[in-house]
Amino acid sequence: MTAQTFELNHCYNMDCMEAMAAFPNDYFDLAVVDPPYFSGPERRGFYGSKVSRIGVHRDYPVSPAWEVPGKEYFDELTRVSRHYIIWGCNYFSYGFAPGRIVWDKCNQATSFSDCEIAATDLLKTIRLFRYMWSGMMQGKSISEGHIMQGNKSLNEVRVHPTQKPVVLYDWIFQNFAKPGQKVLDTHLGSGSSRIAAYEAGVDFIGFEIDPFYFKTQEERFANYTNQTSLFHMR
Repeated sequence: MTAQTFELNHCYNMDCMEAMAAFPNDYFDLAVVDPPYFSGPERRGFYGSKVSRIGVHRDYPVSPAWEVPGKEYFDELTRVSRHYIIWGCNYFSYGFAPGRIVWDKCNQATSFSDCEIAATDLLKTIRLFRYMWSGMMQGKSISEGHIMQGNKSLNEVRVHPTQKPVVLYDWIFQNFAKPGQKVLDTHLGSGSSRIAAYEAGVDFIGFEIDPFYFKTQEERFANYTNQTSLFHMR
């Protein structure tokens, strides 16, 4: 396999380690990744019911998609990407650059983490993004993320246990990427990063090893692009 095997603005149902081996050094301008930091929701028994109250299915078989990556993964990621944003950096033992992005989820009243942290080599300081993300409680917009969206019908549909909102990636690409740059996501999950990349005009390649979630995000992305195409035709 070579880099030419993969088309820009496409996603693939395959092991990201096998895929990254095909790319030369610094092929991507930016990697934005959210690798798993525990072995799997069902194996851990963390999420409880098989289908959550907001409709997220958890009754899938545990797959290699939930294997926690080690040094080999991060070495390969930093080889193929000039820069990176890696969520969950606090759960991994690796020599990340000092820059941090903190996502304040505005959910201090719950038992879940108040925020999530990403390591990045794009800056040496700490940047904060506030966006409510707790069950049916979701923020209004990038600028009013701390205010709850009043109309629940406008909420982003949740399809993955560790899903991040599209708005978070919208903010990332607005601040840390430029149209035409090549962006990599090795753990595509719900496909939120793919939707935001489509809107930002960056050239995106994503990998997802789990066939169930790969199919789910493919359907989600198709539905999103079909809706936006209809909107622009009006």
